[in-house]
Order: sequence, then structure tokens, then C-alpha cells
Amino acid sequence: MKNAIQGLTITAFRHRTVLTFVALIIMLITTSIWSLCMGEMALPVKQLCYLIFNHNNDITSVIFRQIRVPRLILGLAAGASLSLAGMLLQGIFQNPLIEPYTMGISGGAAFGVAIAITLGLNHLLGIYTLPLCGFGFALLTIFIVYHLSLKNGKVRTKNMLLIGVMLSFVSSSAIMFLMATTTSENLQSIIFWIMGSLDETSAPLIALLTTTSLVMAALAHLFVTPLNALRLGEDKARHLGINANMYIKLIFILASALTGITVAVTGVIGFVGLVIPHIIRSLLGNDYKILLSASYLAGATFMVFCDAIARTIISPNELPIGVITGMIGGTV
Repeated sequence: MKNAIQGLTITAFRHRTVLTFVALIIMLITTSIWSLCMGEMALPVKQLCYLIFNHNNDITSVIFRQIRVPRLILGLAAGASLSLAGMLLQGIFQNPLIEPYTMGISGGAAFGVAIAITLGLNHLLGIYTLPLCGFGFALLTIFIVYHLSLKNGKVRTKNMLLIGVMLSFVSSSAIMFLMATTTSENLQSIIFWIMGSLDETSAPLIALLTTTSLVMAALAHLFVTPLNALRLGEDKARHLGINANMYIKLIFILASALTGITVAVTGVIGFVGLVIPHIIRSLLGNDYKILLSASYLAGATFMVFCDAIARTIISPNELPIGVITGMIGGTV
């Protein structure tokens, strides 16, 4: 009787998991179509197929190919990356309040961009200057957090968290100092970047983030077993034959690099890496074999949904997407 009940429970869970993934895919497709149609110039759904397969030079086709499609791809990649990074970090820290920006990565990237704008370096390498400065300082932050958390050759997750929060506050204070001492024009640029935006039309940058997101997602699934073992704690994971110290290092580097490159391209977009993993975990349990893929899909959907709202809620003006993700994420 007990085995029969367990079998029914497992079957019900599998059915719920399948239905959840089907719902996520349907929501992703629906939200993507809605995003392509919405904007200052609304596009009917029936016109999308024509615009996809016909490359005319009229204003509608140009808007669709050069603005809507790149923005959609960037939103999908950024949302998926931040959500996946949040799920990975919550897995190694065993703390649902951890998100990519808690570790100071976004603060470091924002500080790098603020320095570049303040010193007038934002035109040095064209459109690549700010992303390179942001990513460089994000890597510097990762390096500092990692090395300061080492003790006797082992990574201390509690120390890593404290150091990350400390660097986040230090970076925020340094940014406020730069904002208080720079020109009004530079101040506006810094604020705009900090609030986050998907208004990036550079095909190489979008392709870089999208490729990185897909590659990192594939690599993340190699750590399913260690992540499931770490749910029991580092000591018990070691008793199961898992080299906890090594896997914590690798997963932290993977999640941090993913966050760094996303922040460098899109700016600071909060709450995606915090709220989405929490929702997915409450729906699907604690098996990372399922959680990683589900959070990836849900993060992409959430980002595109928020971007569509940001572009239309006060049309023809546009809100920074970070405002929408913060409002929705805070209420959830």
C-alpha cells in the first residue's frame, strides 16, 4: 500500500513537472509574440510572418528587424542568464535571499562604468567601451570576493557572502561620490545605465551574450549532482564523495561570469535572479535537474514581459526595465 501511494505521488509530480514546462514554453512563445507586436508602432500578429520572411526597406520592416527582434533576443538571453545565475548561487549558498547582485558583481560593474563615464572614456572604443569597463570591473570584483573568502585553501561561503555584500556597499558609495562630483551630463548617463536597459542594438554584443548564455546553461547542467548534494550541507556532500570545495569554486565562477557579462551589456536589472528561482523552486521542488532548465525559461519570459510593459505603459516614452522588474519582483 505504501509503495502504491509513493508511486502515485511520483507520477503526480512528474505530470505536474511536465505541465509546468509546457506552460513555461507556451508563456515564453506568447510573451515573445506580444513583445514583437507591442510598442509605439503596434504590429498586428498576422503581419509578423510576413515581416519575418520578407526583407523590405519600409519603416515597418526596419523597426521589426533592427529594433524589435534584437531587443527580444537580448531580453531572452539576459533574463535567462540572470535567473540561472541566481539559481546556481542560491544552490551553493543554500540561501533563498541570494541573488547575483548580492555578491557585489553588479556594483563592481556599475562602478567601472561610472569611472569610464566620469573620465570621458565612454567614446574611446565606441559602443564597446562601457560593456568592457563594466565586465572588467565585474571580473575584478569576482577575483576579490573569491580570494578574500579563501581560508586554508578552502572557500568559506559565509565569508564570501559577507565580502560580496561589503563590496556592494563600497561600490555604491563610490558611485554616489562620482555622481556628486561629475557634470550633469555624466550624471544622467550614469543613472540611465544603472537603471538597466535592453536598448542595445549592437549585433556582436547581443550575439556574445546569447552565445554565452546558452553555453553557460549547458555547462550548468554538468553540476546537477553536486548541487543536489550541497542541499544537504557541505559536510554531508563530502561524505557522499562530492568535492564540495572544488564544485563551489566552479559554480561560483560560472554564475559570476554569467552575471558579469549580462550586467556589462544591459546594465543593472534587479530582482530577476532573486524572484524567479524562488517561484520555480516553490512549484517544482528542489531537484536541480529540473530547476535549472525551468528557471532559464522562466527568467527569459519574465524579462521579455517586463520589457514589453516598460515600453508601453507610458508610451511614447519608455521606462527603464529595472523599474518594472523591481515593482513586479517586490510585490511577488
